[in-house]
Amino acid sequence: MSIRPLTATAAGALLGMSALFLTATPTAAASERPARQNPEPGVDFPVLSDGDPDPDPDAQPQTHSDVRKPRRAPLTVAHRGASGYAPENTLAAVDKAHELGIDWVENDVQRTKDGELVVIHDTTLSRTTDVEDRFPDRSPWKVSDFTLKEIKTLDAGSWFGSQFKGEKIPTLREYLDRLTRNGQDLLLELKSPELYPGIERETLGQLRREGWLDRLHTGSRLIVQSFNKAAVQKVHQQQPEVKTGFLGTPKTGDLKEYAKFTDQINPTYTDATKDYVSAVHALKGPHKKPLEVFTWTVNDAETARKVADAGVDGIISNKPDVVSDAVQTSPLG
Repeated sequence: MSIRPLTATAAGALLGMSALFLTATPTAAASERPARQNPEPGVDFPVLSDGDPDPDPDAQPQTHSDVRKPRRAPLTVAHRGASGYAPENTLAAVDKAHELGIDWVENDVQRTKDGELVVIHDTTLSRTTDVEDRFPDRSPWKVSDFTLKEIKTLDAGSWFGSQFKGEKIPTLREYLDRLTRNGQDLLLELKSPELYPGIERETLGQLRREGWLDRLHTGSRLIVQSFNKAAVQKVHQQQPEVKTGFLGTPKTGDLKEYAKFTDQINPTYTDATKDYVSAVHALKGPHKKPLEVFTWTVNDAETARKVADAGVDGIISNKPDVVSDAVQTSPLG
């Protein structure tokens, strides 16, 4: 049997149908591909555990600069709670930050004479309590010279405003309980750890007992920082999964050394220049993520926009609502 050649018309028809099927097939396959989901909806902070989403097989390789553009607004952290509106490092300041819609709260941890962890910034009690009136013969009123029972007799609110009369210095446990109740996250500073040998391990122990060292918290809800380099190193060595931050401005030539044990370099806002932030971002920390920069203490919109433009990842503020509003409305490149 002989095969007759196709006419031009028939050949054209077949070619058109083939093209139709070839172009339709990938479209159909794409529509059937399940949408990729964020593994932790609602979490605004970078996840450092192995909970990151799987790479998209269709995505093109990205350079470091591609990953950071377009930038999202920096995270806003309430410094010692919303300390512009309530007495610092008290539960009232935690609640005020929550009222303002601020998830992240910064605090300071020290240790009493009888070994209890408390939340207070100064190494003495005189500025933020009535200790001089209650214990006039105990100068210089060091935190470490008072038991927790004695500290709990102090008024830590009246100095800020009469409406806060009777506010107490909280223990770290009380503070963590309040954050948990409010659904807030914590940037914890070990304050003057050189005065409290072993406080790194004790703080990690308290965090563990309160459920703050599970994967959720260590992945996206907890950071431990300090001005003391050795303390940050100890936290990383004792609990490697915990995200850490170093407070200060190391020389750019020393940043590689810091990247071995800290995930953040957190300078003052005057040091958070574009060049310095870029130098920090160029390195990866112990969790194989680019180092971050949280800057402090920013309380006005103009400065907030300036450091946001410099590329910082977080801004610590006494007036977190002012900062949050400023950076949310500021265009970021």
